[in-house]
Amino acid sequence: MTEGNLLRQILEYGNRPNPYPLYAELRKTPVLNEGDGAYVVSTYWEILSLLHDPRVSSDPHNLAVPGGPGFDPEDGSALPPSFIRLDPPEHDRLRRMTNTSFGPPHKPRRVHEMRAELGDIVSGLIEGIGNTDRIDLVEQFSYPFPVTVICRLLGVPREDESRFHTWADTLAASLDPMPGEDPTERNKIAQKARTELGMYLAGLIEERRKNPRDDMLSELATLKGPDGSMSTMELLSTSALLLIAGHETTVNLITNGMLTLLRNPDVLQRLREDPKLAVPIVEELLRFEPPVQLVPNRTTLTDIEIGGVTIPKGASLWLVVAAGNRDPQRFADPERFDPDREDIEHLGFGSGIHSCFGAPLARLEAQLALSELARRLVNPRLLEDPPEYRQNAVLRGPRHLPIACDDIRP
Repeated sequence: MTEGNLLRQILEYGNRPNPYPLYAELRKTPVLNEGDGAYVVSTYWEILSLLHDPRVSSDPHNLAVPGGPGFDPEDGSALPPSFIRLDPPEHDRLRRMTNTSFGPPHKPRRVHEMRAELGDIVSGLIEGIGNTDRIDLVEQFSYPFPVTVICRLLGVPREDESRFHTWADTLAASLDPMPGEDPTERNKIAQKARTELGMYLAGLIEERRKNPRDDMLSELATLKGPDGSMSTMELLSTSALLLIAGHETTVNLITNGMLTLLRNPDVLQRLREDPKLAVPIVEELLRFEPPVQLVPNRTTLTDIEIGGVTIPKGASLWLVVAAGNRDPQRFADPERFDPDREDIEHLGFGSGIHSCFGAPLARLEAQLALSELARRLVNPRLLEDPPEYRQNAVLRGPRHLPIACDDIRP
């Protein structure tokens, strides 16, 4: 195995079920120059340093050679970039404004107060499973749960939630690279979904400006604070970001979580007996099987020396957070799933100014989902291992997770 093809191997679909041996190989060269302008960083302390380095940019316009592979949820969109693709001060302004209606210090209990509603959604999905001989956990649970939650948070009317499910499904599918496939038709379908989503949100925003309600979209639409107010286009980008980027990661967190628990039946049994164990289990999952494996959309604003290597200005920077999460220089016995770890300072939600905005909600969704699945599914078991994975190497998770159980407890 040569250094120069490690990243290509990681991106190959055949390695999706288990990329971790490749990550271990990658860590032998903590800062790897792939020879095509890309620099791949795979060790914990170096990744953490770069995530906090103001000389690292999230704006693709700063790349010396624009384009290249990587996850871009706004690719082909007429919307302006959301704040995850911007640098300070614009990033900070938009993130601060969004945070006023999402969490501390302005709405410190918003996520906590959703707990009962989230529990009702989880119960409804489990009760609707039907035939327990073959359950597709993704289609029947992991996927619809976060979409329903983000719709409720934004204030999408219940009767329109199914439309959001359809748009989210189409746009999520467009993120998966399909080698050998002509992307023209798929891009056309995705662009149509983006346009429909944008038009729907624009109408909803206008309606909320006239008749505000107690929901996040109303608060963002009517916000007037020290940073001013969001334009309609900024509101559209932020809403689309919350729907697509946040939803996709939570689907993978729940699905990877259940897959890991079924592979570790002793931990699953402990969770069944003690739902509070869901908190450390989710933190260890974010280290052990993070829903975002790579952060490929960063670049350097100046030459940066890290790990004995000088990364030149304008280079494409790939931060392999899933490799950093299993760095033996940072975590003892990193290849073992251990929710009893006393120190799980993982990179699962990133770090620094771009740390995951929806982390409190994603944590709560995963904790409730996994604890209730553990409690209610009688003798759950995998029907396929490994399951079929999605194409995307960045947002890594099963496309389907076929399981069975003997019964569903009330």
